[in-house]
Amino acid sequence: MPIVNIQLIEGRSAEQKEALIEKVTAACVDAVDCTPESVRILLSDVTTQDFGVAGESVAKRRAAKESTS
Repeated sequence: MPIVNIQLIEGRSAEQKEALIEKVTAACVDAVDCTPESVRILLSDVTTQDFGVAGESVAKRRAAKESTS
């Protein structure tokens, strides 16, 4: 039983998440020869304040980018 845990920065629509679940399920079925019913997918939204890149939160990076635009 594949269990896939995916963390995303918040802001994806329900439709985008449904598409992701569908495509990841299909990839698991293809890669490990399992049934779609056996695939479990956990999506977790992470706030931009709780996700860091290169030593800064995404919130801080986005704010800096907006102030230069």
